[in-house]
This record gives sequence, structure tokens and C-alpha cells, in this order.
Amino acid sequence: MSDDASGQDAARDDGPAAAGGDRADERSDGRSGGDRAGGSDRSERSGSDRSGTDRGATERAEGAGGEQPSEANPFERAGRSPVDGVGGTGGAGTARAALRTLAPRPVGRSYDIGGDGHIYEGNQWITQFWAGTRPELVQGAVPQETLQHLDDVYREVPGYARMRDLLRGNRLLVLCGEPGSGRKATALALLSEVTDHKVNRLDPRHRVDEIDTAALERGFGHLLELPSDDGRAEHEPHRGGDEHRDRPRRTRVRLSELHLDRFSEQLREQEAYGVVLVESGDLADRLLRGRYGMYCPPPPSDEVLHRHLRTLLRGEPEGALDGARALARRADVTKALGLDALRPREAARLADHLARRQKEELTDAELLEDCSAFVRAQARSWFAGADRPGTLPEALPALNATAFRIAVAVFNGSAYSIAAEAAELLTWELASTLDPEQPPGRRLFGTHADSRPVLARSVLEDGELDLGPAKVPVRAVRFQGEALATAVLAEIWDGYHNVRGPVSRWLRTLCHDPRPEVWVRASIAAGVLCSWDWIYGFGELIAPMAAMDSAVPRMAAATALAEAARNPRVQPAVVAVLKEWATGADEDLLDTVLLAHGYVLAAGTVTGSLDELARVVRRREATDVDVIGTASFSVVRLLASGDPETVVRRMAAWLRDGRLNLANLVLVSMLNTLTFRTTHLWGLRDVPELEAHAARPLLVALLATRPSLAPHLAGLLRHTLGTARSGDAALDGLGSLLRRAAKDEEALDHVCRLLPLLGVTRRDRDRLRGLLKELVGDRDRPMDRRAAGRMWDAVAEGAER
Repeated sequence: MSDDASGQDAARDDGPAAAGGDRADERSDGRSGGDRAGGSDRSERSGSDRSGTDRGATERAEGAGGEQPSEANPFERAGRSPVDGVGGTGGAGTARAALRTLAPRPVGRSYDIGGDGHIYEGNQWITQFWAGTRPELVQGAVPQETLQHLDDVYREVPGYARMRDLLRGNRLLVLCGEPGSGRKATALALLSEVTDHKVNRLDPRHRVDEIDTAALERGFGHLLELPSDDGRAEHEPHRGGDEHRDRPRRTRVRLSELHLDRFSEQLREQEAYGVVLVESGDLADRLLRGRYGMYCPPPPSDEVLHRHLRTLLRGEPEGALDGARALARRADVTKALGLDALRPREAARLADHLARRQKEELTDAELLEDCSAFVRAQARSWFAGADRPGTLPEALPALNATAFRIAVAVFNGSAYSIAAEAAELLTWELASTLDPEQPPGRRLFGTHADSRPVLARSVLEDGELDLGPAKVPVRAVRFQGEALATAVLAEIWDGYHNVRGPVSRWLRTLCHDPRPEVWVRASIAAGVLCSWDWIYGFGELIAPMAAMDSAVPRMAAATALAEAARNPRVQPAVVAVLKEWATGADEDLLDTVLLAHGYVLAAGTVTGSLDELARVVRRREATDVDVIGTASFSVVRLLASGDPETVVRRMAAWLRDGRLNLANLVLVSMLNTLTFRTTHLWGLRDVPELEAHAARPLLVALLATRPSLAPHLAGLLRHTLGTARSGDAALDGLGSLLRRAAKDEEALDHVCRLLPLLGVTRRDRDRLRGLLKELVGDRDRPMDRRAAGRMWDAVAEGAER
């Protein structure tokens, strides 16, 4: 027991409750009690209290009066985020969701997507409905063997019976859906059933209003697939500024119920049937509300896969079918596919790969390579010729769909409203690039939000958005496949150079948005793109943002730099840039350097990151508010990066170093641990153990997850509380932490284990007791007396240590 232990009993008798309602009035120039006697009183510490501190450096700093000049007080920035926008750095959930979305770039074989929907994978030809060498659907009569094969593999979609009844009653049916969803197979199955396998395909270049009765064969079924631009667009081309007014203008005929009524009568005259296929979009949205339209949902992919495997493995040894289905469920196969549910076309392709594997025509490695190509094929089909015919407004609907897919790739799993607005901004960039003189504008009542996600193979669902202090419900949009986001960005970044400019400008615009839910996602996407092409990405994405005089784009640039450094081949380039900026005269670039080193990835290790931060701070004055404030934020972020032991040891070493600028860095960093919520200190590497403590101050989270660090953290905090220039701010920060702990039973347990380590000397205990009395006696926000009593008893235990 220490020699001042007897003094604790007298103080303990009163307890925090004795403070009364007037205790709050006792603070005029400092805290009540012996700990608030003045700056010189705080600076008197025993040798044990000053372990790891250079006494001479402190005396030089406190010199005459013991205060830093008011105009340059680095402690004014304590507890403040370097991003001054709404929400600060945002919640960790936003960053984790972005990192989960964007995986390493897929690589592999190439694809050509034909205009008729056929896919050429390497040197292998694949039809839309089955794998192997089945006959294609051609203009004119559909081959009988095709329809017979369809009988074997087709699985009825939900609502099939109603579709059949509607077709028999009206002679005409309009099926709406996405390519590959099974709508064409459903149309063939319906027409084959009602006509006894007599089906013709009509030339898709002919519109419905151009079909002549003589072109319809009596008693046959007729299939017409509208081109995707007809299905999506309802815009008429504008007359260009240099176009003569007397020149006839070709306009697009808008398909209506009147055209369908005429077509229905023509079919009835010929005792024939017809199905028109329309891709999801504006036109489909309208036709679904009419008498002929029905949405064609995809059938269950497992059943489609089973039917194709059953056909492909007919004649194989017993157990081959079960083995192929088990292989389809294997974890590495489903991960390689990267899709939640396969569409019928994809299920047919997978069945072919699985059957070939069962026949030992493929190895496991080749099977996984084939499976990983599915998402690339989807992305390739989305963007191939998306701006045709190359003029506005004809291309605008396709550009809008393209922009939405890219926006979902960046904001996958985030709020639909954010993704939709980002898509509109990107549409403007794309349209302005395509035709700089034609203002694109926005449709106010275009595709409904319930239908639009289908364009990007995504769904709307209830979700939560992590704001940091709270999580709010949102209507979230999500790809139906975790690999689609990376495939989309890789396709547009590597496949279409002219798209890079508008996408880069778009991402930079998003990185100016003060909402973390926007700039965090955009900056991580920018970092991923830079890791794929550093030369272009650095010049167009990172460098312009790093030099901004606004805090948000600088933080975004730092995040993008760190994310790009995840690629080991790019990391040396990131290191070189940061070293150049660190020694330059541009303060904005220096601020970006300090922020980037808070993520670990740029330097490669926590030790390397701390070295770089210290190197910058040592060259600056101890009163450099901006540098100390930004560097301390990165130090605290490193404390939350999964290796706090290294950071704590380095902070103690900085105190022993004796230089005032490093000492101030430690003091401000410790102040930040008292007030920063753990969720705001997210990094670019997962630290799962901290997730349960996301809403708590970092100091409490570290006490909970790293109890062995408690004595070391307590020593640093005691030093911060006992140093004159940081004592006031530290006591305010500790008071904030105690208030939070009083409302959180688990946090209260951790705090009560910390307080004895802070109350080593009588002066320490008096300081803490004075703080507790003030918190209990606060007239506006009195602390819970039970919790304060536990803390009071914990402080007294310090005398027994």
C-alpha cells in the first residue's frame, strides 16, 4: 500500500453523491479538488509518473506560464475528425461492405457476344438454350429436334398456365424479361404446346406494325424478339442544330396496344399464335399494364440444371448424375461462379461443364476456370456496343442502363437512392462525352424503381446503413452475385478506354460528397481501378483529389492510395509518391500523406507507417496544429488496425525521445482514444474483434479486446492527464468516456478495471474524484449515481496497488 493510502478513506466517506447540485458551479477556471489547483500543480509528478518522459523537454515547453500559445494549440484538434463533413469518416460497415464488394480482378479467357445472343467462349460456341452442338434457332421454321430437346430440358416458370391461357384467348402474348432469363425458351414451349410443335421465328428487324398477314403461316406459332434498343427506348431523335428543317426526319414508331391489337387479329385470321419478347425497360413497363403483357420470371436454376444434366449424362454409369449435382454445390465451384442463382442459359452452360468433368474431359482447374468466366460473360454482354447508334437521344436509354450497372458495382449493397443518384450523374458524364453539344437531361417518370434493378441483375431489399453512431434502415440495391461488381468495373476499365474519362470524373465528383456513404465507396473503387492501371489512375483520380484544399477529397485520395497499395506490384509506386509529397512544400499533399499512412497498406506494416508519421512530425513545429492533428488521427487509426501493441510501444518511445513535437503527437493521440468511436476508425483490413465494440470509444474497445495493454494505456493516459498543456482537454475527454460507460454495463466493467491504474498517487485520485463529483452534480446531465459509485470505489482501489 502506498504512503498516501490513508488519505483515501477520508475522501471515500463522502463519495460522488455528496457533491450536491451546486458542484457544477465550482468550475470557473478549472476542476474542483486538489487536481485543479493550477498548471504547476499538474506538472509536479513523481519519478514514477514521469517514466518515459523527458523532463527537460516538458519544462522547455511549459516555460513561462506553462501554456502553449492560444493561436497554435494542437490540442484544439483533439477528438475532431480530419473530415469536417457530416458523419466524419463514417461507420466501419460502409468500408467493410465496399471491400467485400470489390475483389481481385478476374482474369481469363475472352468472349465475343454475338448480336443474336450467342456467346463465343474462346473457340467454343454456346447457344442460348443448351450446351454442346444443338441446332441454333434460325429465321423461319424452328427445327423439330430443337423443340424436342426443349421438351426434355424445359422447366415451367411460375405463371406458365396463365401465360398459356392468355395466349390461347388472345392469340398473342408479350413476354417481358431479361436476356438469358428463360423467356425465349418459355415462348418456344408455349407456342410448341398450342400448335403441336409448329413454330416459326420472325425476322427481328421487322417491327410489329410492319408484319403482313401473308407472312404468317396458318396454324403455326410465331416468335418475334424485339431488339434491346426497341425494348428499352421510347425517345424520338432530336433534330440536330445543322439539320435542315425541310428534310424528312425518321422517327421511331412507339409500340402500342393498337399495334398489338392489329397483330392479334392477323393471327386470329390465320388461326395462328404469336409471342413477342420485350427486354425489361420502359416499353416492358408499359406493356405489362396492358392486356397482352406478362412478366416471365426465371425458373429455379437447380431444376433447370438437373434437367440438362439428365440429358447430357444419359447412358453414363450410375451415380454420374448425383456426382455432377454434388459437384455443382461444391464451395469452390459456387465461389468461382460468383452468382447467387443461375439463369437458364447459364444453367445449361454449367451443365455442359459439369458433364464434361464427369466424363473426365475437364480437370478440376479447367472446370473452375470455366465457371469463373460466367460473370465476365455477363459484363461483356451488358457493355458491348451500349452507346449504339452513337448519337443522343437514341443511345440515352442504353447509357442510362449502363450507368446504373456501374453505379451498382460501386454502391453494391448500399442505399438504392444513393446508387440511383450516382447513376444519373454518370449518365450525364457519359452522354456529355458522347455528344458534348446535346444536353442529356433526365426523365422524371422513367423506369419504375421496382423494375429498374432487373437491368443490372440486382434486387431491392431491406438493409441497414452504418452511419457510425447509429444504423438506419434503407432500401438497398444488391447484385445477385458477389463477383459481378468486380467484373463490371474490370470490363469498363480494361475494355473501353474512352469510358475511363467520364468514369474518372464521376468518381472524383463522388469523392467530394461529404457523406461517408458516398465518398468511402467511391474512393475504394478509385483505389481498385488505380491498382489495375497505376499510370492512368494516379493522374486522373488520385493526384487531382490529393491537391484539393477540401478535407473530404484529400481523405478520399488517401484512401484510394492505400487501397491501390494492396497490389504488391503497385505498392512501391505508392511509397515513392508519398515520400515525394512528404518532403515537398504543398501542405495539402502533406496532409494526404499523413492520412494515407493511417491505413498500414501504403508502408506495408504498422511499424513502417509509424516511422513515416514520425518522420513528418519531427520536421514540424510542436505547435503545428494541422500536422499534429492529422498525424494523431492516423496514429489512433493504427491503434485500431489489429496491432495496437506496436503502436503503444512506439508512443512510449516517442515520449522517451524527448522532442516536444513527438510528445504532443502522443498526447493528442491519447485524447482521441477517449472520444473517437471505434467505428469511425475503420481501416482497409478487417479487425473482427473490434466489431462488437464499434459504438464505444477506442480506449474502451482496446481494454475489452487487449486486456494486457491496460497498464500501458493507463500509463499513457496518466501522463496525458498530468501534463499541464493537455490536462484540461484530457479530463474533458475522460469525462465524456465515463458518461458513456455509465450507460453501458459492459463498458463500465472495463472502465472500473482501468480507474485503479489511473489513481496511483493521491493527486491522481483527487483528480478523478473531483471529476466524478462534477459529473454527478451536473445540473443538466447528472451521471447515474450507482455507476458513479462503482467508479469511485475503483478509483480508491488505486491506493492499494
